[in-house]
Amino acid sequence: MNDRTLFEKAVHDNAFRVLISKEELRERIRELGRQITADYRGKEPIMIGVLNGSFVFIADLVRAIELDLEIDFLKISSYGNELTSSGRVQMLKDINADIEGRHVLIVEDIVDTGLSIKFLEEKLSALKPASLKFVTLLIKREIAKVDFDIDYVGFEIPNEFVIGYGLDHKQILRNLPAIYVMD
Repeated sequence: MNDRTLFEKAVHDNAFRVLISKEELRERIRELGRQITADYRGKEPIMIGVLNGSFVFIADLVRAIELDLEIDFLKISSYGNELTSSGRVQMLKDINADIEGRHVLIVEDIVDTGLSIKFLEEKLSALKPASLKFVTLLIKREIAKVDFDIDYVGFEIPNEFVIGYGLDHKQILRNLPAIYVMD
């Protein structure tokens, strides 16, 4: 099944268009990898991916980073199967690593309301890392309410519902190769 057939089958009756192409994703992730490599030279950071959405992004990102690093995952939810956040963040899976005194990079697929980022900043700061920085593939700045900087941002996007490249709708469509927006 080719990308087009998969996409047509997956989106049912909704109309979607490409927002960020495979090529744009690949190039920006290479740039982020180079920047993180330069910023963390001489250190051994731990990257913590926020499941489920970040798994595609973090897989490509770690291959673009030329450093020894550790990877862990946690899982939170503020959406369930809805198109908008419920307003509450729930921890579904915690990290396994001890991050005290470590350089930690939290890797998110998207920052929209900022609710999950604030939750993670509070929770992980309490574990006393040497540094705590955030990487996101996408940010919706017009609605994000975050009282600190997101350190590494792939793309700023409008406040629209997006799918593909790890981003889902009702737990499907994550496997699409680009990022799409509902038309």
